[in-house]
Amino acid sequence: MHGRFRGAVERRRVFSQNFLIDPSVVRRVVGVAGLRGTELVVEPGPGEGALTRCLARGAGRVLAYERDGRLAERLARRAPPNVTVGHADFRTVAPPGEEFHLVGNIPFSVTAGIVAWCLAAPALRAATMVTQLEYARKRTGGYRRWTLLTVSTWPEWDWSFHGSVPRGAFRPVPGVDAAVMRLVRRERRLLPPERMRSWRRLVETGFTGRGGSLAASLAGVHSRRRVLAAFARAGLDPRVPVGHVSPAEWLTVFAHL
Repeated sequence: MHGRFRGAVERRRVFSQNFLIDPSVVRRVVGVAGLRGTELVVEPGPGEGALTRCLARGAGRVLAYERDGRLAERLARRAPPNVTVGHADFRTVAPPGEEFHLVGNIPFSVTAGIVAWCLAAPALRAATMVTQLEYARKRTGGYRRWTLLTVSTWPEWDWSFHGSVPRGAFRPVPGVDAAVMRLVRRERRLLPPERMRSWRRLVETGFTGRGGSLAASLAGVHSRRRVLAAFARAGLDPRVPVGHVSPAEWLTVFAHL
């Protein structure tokens, strides 16, 4: 018994496992996902299947990918008929070619990789993720600050925060609280596809930090007069740090420049 317990603890450490055990949080996550009963849902890291079973009732089909072979085998034996369980590192799996949603309790240590996978999946419509509270706040404009990743993807993706999740909702209990974050592909892009390269280039230039402010960074590639005019149009103080500029303000600056 002691050896099996020690093995379980080691697997949880290696696979960054914190299982979601609060049924009310499970229902909230599926409710935020807004499933209508027909969707294909991909679930990374199903663990012991608490979220998987709820998804099976709300979706058409569920593809669940689990890195831990023992958990994958156990879940496959107990899974409802509309759930397919794969033993794989989710980040190495090719996304479905048909339209799908992603819903999952994301291991904190691989959040960035899974978000990158989502942003690169052409057929993904929306991703509803339980992830570290601070990560969710930073990506969704918490503290009125915005990150490079959020701003650079904003014309195509809407990032939103859907409340915190206390540490006690997991076993083993993690060291920090979590949150529900949602990433939705916009039905109507805020910029046409052919302008996205220019958008990303401008945003990346702004986040270089040259000169100590966004205006100073942009003045390295545009005339200061044009930059100041763009800031005036957006109602921005030229001294504003880049992290305090919202995506909507960025769009105004981009349109003027």
